Amino acid sequence: MQNPYMPYPVRIDEITTETEDRNLKTFKFVFLNPDDEKKFSYKAGQFAELSVTGKGEIPIGIASSPVEKGFVKFTVNKVGLVSSYLHSMKVGDIMGIRGPLGNSYPWDILEGKNIVIIGGGFAFTTLRSSIISMLDPANRKKFKDINVIYGARTPGMLLYRDELAAWERRDDINMHITVDATNDPDWKYNIGFVPTVTEQKAPNADADTYAIICGPPIMIKFTQPVLDKLGYDHDHIIMSLENRMKCGIGMCGRCNIGKEFVCKDGPVFTLAQLNATPREY
Repeated sequence: MQNPYMPYPVRIDEITTETEDRNLKTFKFVFLNPDDEKKFSYKAGQFAELSVTGKGEIPIGIASSPVEKGFVKFTVNKVGLVSSYLHSMKVGDIMGIRGPLGNSYPWDILEGKNIVIIGGGFAFTTLRSSIISMLDPANRKKFKDINVIYGARTPGMLLYRDELAAWERRDDINMHITVDATNDPDWKYNIGFVPTVTEQKAPNADADTYAIICGPPIMIKFTQPVLDKLGYDHDHIIMSLENRMKCGIGMCGRCNIGKEFVCKDGPVFTLAQLNATPREY
């Protein structure tokens, strides 16, 4: 059994600067030991700890999809000691990944359903993983309509812009991209906050429709009443509390909400489950 404290050694294979402020970069890692890649078996919605020797580790949602083989991706915001050091690292550098950790989105329940994905800012990572997984030719037939509502402050702060454009051109997914504000005369998508665009673009709820939400707490707070207005049952609203992650294995006790350990019982919960805990959003 893999020691949960021991990271797998990985090499940085590619680094992509995602946003105009250069504070968000996507790191593509390859495992030094091919067997480790097999052991690192994950589903969309899970996270892992990125480990840098002598600096520490940080919990980050997995941005790649299980259908993407030979590598794993993480998008990292430059906000602290470990993330800042990681941003200074180069292609070819060696570090570690510990995981996968936490639960995933409930894909067994979501099969055969309409899916509404709602994301904001740099919390779009596990949602990218989910979209790539659902659009894979082997999986797309397992889901009905897919709607994606994704927003950032400005066009330059959107993640994965090439992929967003490619998805927008497809006829088997409905993309609703938005920004809070822009002076770009060539901007052809929505302008407005994510909750507002959700009210305008999200389908009304029925028994076959589920919403997945991942974003900053303020976005989630104001999106919840919109989904209530559209008729979504709270057990059909799926949320990720990955911002509460700490050690990842329930030992440090810093991620708990009531009796729930987010890193072991989550990070994915339904709103109905969260309603039974001390208020988070």
